Amino acid sequence: MWEILQTYWLYYLIGQYPDGPLGGLSLTLVLAALALVLAFPVGIVLALCRLSPYRLLRWPVTAVVFVVRGTPLLMVVFWAYFLLPTLTGHVTDQFNTMLAALVLFDGAYLAEIIRAGIQAIPKGQMESARSLGFDYPRAMRLVILPQALRNMLPSLVNQFVSTIKETSLGYIISLGEVSFVATQINTQLLTRPAEVYLLLALTYFVLCFSLSRFAFWLERRLAAGTSHPGTR
Repeated sequence: MWEILQTYWLYYLIGQYPDGPLGGLSLTLVLAALALVLAFPVGIVLALCRLSPYRLLRWPVTAVVFVVRGTPLLMVVFWAYFLLPTLTGHVTDQFNTMLAALVLFDGAYLAEIIRAGIQAIPKGQMESARSLGFDYPRAMRLVILPQALRNMLPSLVNQFVSTIKETSLGYIISLGEVSFVATQINTQLLTRPAEVYLLLALTYFVLCFSLSRFAFWLERRLAAGTSHPGTR
């Protein structure tokens, strides 16, 4: 396995960059990071719409969230790959197609996580903020969301870990992420598939385990920062 990494490390890690498109592990990290950054505000907006007292906002968003959550990501990728060019009139490349699918899919899941986190906050928090003169957006932004985000951190990390693993579905539209590159390496070696895919499995494990440990560390830091000195 180490010999494979020594021979194909450039192809496996960064693809053909800078003489060609970015690929391999680097493309997986860029895709996952962009998907997480873009899906998070989408999830917040959808969650606030789901909690809205106005039916014109709540009902359509609820329908969208239920439909997306009830659809396999594989189908979302195919829709993004074939539907977006039809709607926009422009052919989208594999990277933007996969990114759009991940943002839509993860946004729907994050919406439910954030909605549950907000509803777990006692109603007295909102009432207290409004009694201090905060309007609804400021009360939500400065009082409710910070507490809700802290409480929902474990669920958010689970979703982020899933996003990293979901990038492997880019393989079906020939996106040169790390799974696709591993398959290309395997077709060149033919006799060493166990080593190639073990290397791929270790790569995903390191990424996901590192993110989980970082979240655990962050959770402890936040808990220490909010606990009363006398309770430590």
